[in-house]
Amino acid sequence: MARTDSPTDNVRATAARTLDLVIRQRRSLSDVLPQQLAAHAPADRPLLQELAFGTLRWFHQLDARLQQLLQKPLRSKEGVVRALLLCGLYQCLHARTPSHAAVSETVAAARVLGRPWAPGLVNAVLRRALREQDDQAVVADPDPVVRWSHPRWLLDRLRADWPDHWQAIAEANNARPPMTLRVNRRQSGRDDYLAALAGAGIAADAHEHAEDAVVLQRPVPVEQLPGFEEGRVSVQDAAGQLAADLLTPEPGDRVLDLCAAPGSKTCHILERYPDIAGLTAVDADAGRLDRLRENLQRLQLDAELVAADGSDPEAWWDGRQYQRILLDAPCSATGVIRRHPDIKLLRRESDIEPLQSLQLALLKAVWPLLAPGGMLVYATCSALRAENELVVDRFMHDHDAVNPARIEARWGLARPIGRQIPAGEADMDGFYYACLRKERVL
Repeated sequence: MARTDSPTDNVRATAARTLDLVIRQRRSLSDVLPQQLAAHAPADRPLLQELAFGTLRWFHQLDARLQQLLQKPLRSKEGVVRALLLCGLYQCLHARTPSHAAVSETVAAARVLGRPWAPGLVNAVLRRALREQDDQAVVADPDPVVRWSHPRWLLDRLRADWPDHWQAIAEANNARPPMTLRVNRRQSGRDDYLAALAGAGIAADAHEHAEDAVVLQRPVPVEQLPGFEEGRVSVQDAAGQLAADLLTPEPGDRVLDLCAAPGSKTCHILERYPDIAGLTAVDADAGRLDRLRENLQRLQLDAELVAADGSDPEAWWDGRQYQRILLDAPCSATGVIRRHPDIKLLRRESDIEPLQSLQLALLKAVWPLLAPGGMLVYATCSALRAENELVVDRFMHDHDAVNPARIEARWGLARPIGRQIPAGEADMDGFYYACLRKERVL
């Protein structure tokens, strides 16, 4: 990537190119951003990340405002200029960027993009946006898509599923997520690690629900975390840490973690329950299993890793049943939008039914692998009932000997089956859990 004399200008141009890949080519931000970050000096990376995440977080609102400000729509081939304008609007309307810098630096970035006509357009649009942002004649758009900056289909689903909570969920989706850590209890107690953080000048608090979770008051690079390279701590949201709390295997149990990569829950189970007989981690993506292998090595843990289709156990199962199974099912990820705002653009309502089918297929395939008297924990990071309690209900309708255990907890919302954590509750991501016991047949 060509560098310019002004790194800041280039950061904004890079942000526009990155956003264009997500918006027009429907590529995941987690796929495209790391390469773009690597092309910049470390001092410039926080700005690039802020512009990419912030613009996507407020995309629907910013795009509606952009259409009001343009005299005529941009041609579809000028997606990178549209992305730069959205990035500029984000700086003007949501970020703490000084107004003069938001305009001048974004205009300079337009020159870097090689569109001679673009700097004038960018200047005019952003200056008008700043003039009108406090104008009483410019009223708030009544359209909830604009107000909450979510796609209409998702707002409709949230309102139908959570009539008393959907606004709080949408607001949480637009908030910046905290940096939450998981203390490796094989190496350190949580109180000891909080003391180590304090000694390093890093303010943090114990999480109220997850026993091993620590929430930083401000994010820091992992390299600054005491003992990170030695495996003393990992990064994992508190909601995801609850899986190990629910699984509760006994000493000598065999544990299966299905759809396991990149392995935060796998590693947490091994940290929490050192006396289990063994853990098998299965994932269809061999590349993601490599990340799990790296995590295991850093944490000095051991598991059997299997790259295979979880819905086809005959291809990989050894025939011995497991006493505990964690099925972290593929889902819409609508509970973790605050961490992955590109989900608002990439996910479609038409995705939900195929995901339901996959979730149900995985449940049916793995149930015979569970020993009588054992328990399967079904988990998703979805906010939608269609992927959560309704999937489990359909599974139970077709299977005997399934006993849903009531989850007694201070977190989440009690559901007919399982519990749902709305995004933002106790600073957690949105998650769903159900505990299904297999009754012994006499």
